[in-house]
Amino acid sequence: MPQLPLIAHRHPDDAIAYRAGVTIPVHRFLADVERMISALLPGRHVFNMCSDRYHFSVVLAASIVSGRTSLLPSTHTPDTVRQMQAFAPDTFGVTDQDRSAVDLPTVRFPSGATAASARKPMPIPLIDSGRIVAHVFTSGSTGLPVPHPKRWGSLVQSVRAEAERLGITPAHVILGTVPPQHMYGLESTVLLPLLTGAALHAGRPFYPADICATLAALPRPRMLVTTPHHLKALLADQAPLPPADQLLSATAPLSQNIAQAAESRFAAPLFEIYGCTETGQLASRRTRESAEWQALGDVRLRREGDDIWVEGGHVDRPAALSDVIELTGSHSTSATFLLHGRHADMVNIAGKRTSLAYLNYHLNAIEGVRDGVFLLPTGDDGDGVIRLAALVVAPDLIPAALVKALRERIDPIFLPRPLLFVDELPRNETGKLPTLPLQDLLAAWRAGRPTGSRNE
Repeated sequence: MPQLPLIAHRHPDDAIAYRAGVTIPVHRFLADVERMISALLPGRHVFNMCSDRYHFSVVLAASIVSGRTSLLPSTHTPDTVRQMQAFAPDTFGVTDQDRSAVDLPTVRFPSGATAASARKPMPIPLIDSGRIVAHVFTSGSTGLPVPHPKRWGSLVQSVRAEAERLGITPAHVILGTVPPQHMYGLESTVLLPLLTGAALHAGRPFYPADICATLAALPRPRMLVTTPHHLKALLADQAPLPPADQLLSATAPLSQNIAQAAESRFAAPLFEIYGCTETGQLASRRTRESAEWQALGDVRLRREGDDIWVEGGHVDRPAALSDVIELTGSHSTSATFLLHGRHADMVNIAGKRTSLAYLNYHLNAIEGVRDGVFLLPTGDDGDGVIRLAALVVAPDLIPAALVKALRERIDPIFLPRPLLFVDELPRNETGKLPTLPLQDLLAAWRAGRPTGSRNE
């Protein structure tokens, strides 16, 4: 079985990370990996909960080198932890926090600097390409976490295709605002620097001022890996933004006007990544130039009846996609496509069909809208008529102005009733909007409980 290196850096003194203003060289990273291996518990499955991206990377590398498998669920709730234990009873956790909130045997990430040593650091390990190094979890139709195995060779092939598409070199420094446990964060903020010889930033700044200060302090060329939610927050601040050399966004389609504004303000090209937990990243696009997506590497999409399947490249086995996709090539198999939303997002009102993703795109493209989302309420109003609702953060807009702008963009039959103005939306740490908190906000408004909203 072919073996592939753990990292792509060529010299022990190469920078592999930046943390709290300090450059971390490769030899320090390898020493930290060795130290972490000696601290791991006997179990073969590691629940990596480290919030510091460098700590996460050390634990991930230590798990891989020692033959263990990382478990990366999307949440750390007690129920999720119980499901992790049911999947792998020998699971133990690793955290860099003083206290762990999970009911698992847990190791604290070793504190303090690596002890100085006269001996050479361990050589860069070689990993069997067929080894399953992680299970990334999604919630299935039953709500239970569903594991998706990730093989080392597939991850390496995927990241190399991404690096080629984006032009990432060993000179780059990559700053992320997304957690490393998320598939997008794992690929683009951890594995991308490790497998290209670039450097990662250990932090995960959240507020616009912190993101700007952190980015400005990094050497160039530098890339910001973020989400549409964070980009909109950054662009809402009229203060000058630090120049970048690359911008990358994922987790939700980005409007063309936001992409154009981001490129102008950061003086850098912006690309989007499309993919899913099941397959990892699949395609990219330069949003300001085209709505069309271009598959990465040798990945190809094909139509089979009403379904779109993806195969080739780093995809281990053909997989059906849950999105509404239009192939734009001249054959039934294509490397280019348009994305129209998820099958689960499709709505049919009075015989007219659209997707929630399409409606969200137009809502968020309206000037003055800082954040917004359409949703299909559970149940109906008692008359059997389906009505969409929308929650929006737009403190400088009056309801009538927003409705007028929506009428110019979408069919009137899809106008939201109600349209609720709120102070903020309950986004999770990856910038996504879980359905339950949105429905709770709507239910609170219907019940007459205070929501801090005004409505049309």
